[in-house]
Amino acid sequence: MNAVRKALVVVAVLGAGAGVGSTLFALVTPGELQKQAMLQEFPERDPRRREEAARTKELVMATLKKAAATEENVAWRKNWTEAVSDGSRSA
Repeated sequence: MNAVRKALVVVAVLGAGAGVGSTLFALVTPGELQKQAMLQEFPERDPRRREEAARTKELVMATLKKAAATEENVAWRKNWTEAVSDGSRSA
């Protein structure tokens, strides 16, 4: 009889915990309007941020192309924001 009572208490405590957790999750989860508002605020939605990311990608690709074409150690470039020219030495 004591084992049945302990089992019932364990089931009741676990059920109460699951109920409280589910309630908190339902209260914290944003609604559809809040989700749409958050999606609009992502940095990727900003045109300036997209242009900056595209420029950075261009610089990285140019550096990789130069590294593949030369024996120079381009990993030690001091100013990564400069455009890569084919004939100049970095560092």
